[in-house]
Amino acid sequence: MLHHAPVALRLVPSLGILLMTLGFPPDLPADEALLAQGERVFRNQCRGCHSLTPGMHIAGPSLHGVVGRNAGEVADFEYSRALQGAQLVWTPEVLDRFLADPDALLPGTRMVFWGLPEDARRPLIDYLRNVGEQ
Repeated sequence: MLHHAPVALRLVPSLGILLMTLGFPPDLPADEALLAQGERVFRNQCRGCHSLTPGMHIAGPSLHGVVGRNAGEVADFEYSRALQGAQLVWTPEVLDRFLADPDALLPGTRMVFWGLPEDARRPLIDYLRNVGEQ
């Protein structure tokens, strides 16, 4: 069927293979694309102060398992008074509010962070939830 097609059309599959070998990622399913976006947000915005390794703290506590965890309750990290007395559970909704404007939700935290735009928060929260389940 393709034997009668112009040469350019017969090369299209080869072009796809070539692009893949050059490092262009194939289209990802929506969930995987969202997780990849969340990983990028973590690398660019969070990794300087937080790790994803349980028990490994930098300037801030490890974020491994943060979704569903009580705020200020990682045993081997010294939290600000604001977080120690927060009485919050880091649900996706609470994380969304915190990541939008930390000082508005919890004034007095030591976190030096001015917030993330809406389109970055959901992928980050989904990524953190996924990492915490592994």
